[in-house]
Amino acid sequence: MNKTELVAKISELSGLTKKDAEAALNATLSTIQEALAADDKVVLTGFGTFEVRNRKERVGHNPRTGDAIHISAQKSPAFKAGKVLKDSVR
Repeated sequence: MNKTELVAKISELSGLTKKDAEAALNATLSTIQEALAADDKVVLTGFGTFEVRNRKERVGHNPRTGDAIHISAQKSPAFKAGKVLKDSVR
């Protein structure tokens, strides 16, 4: 399912117009993105948790040459599925 299909489904289920459904989806995604940028955690009970994880610096290898390269520490967005979501997929 892509974004257009998701907007159509939200519109169908909520009774919103497609334009309003897209605005609601964009606002939701933007809010989650801003929260993660501020190192906040977003918990949607039953669905899952969006959070930022810190990755340590490490040594990697260039697959073409085999040379060791330094990979600096970085932050990475992560999602952990909640129990209700996991159970619905099983």
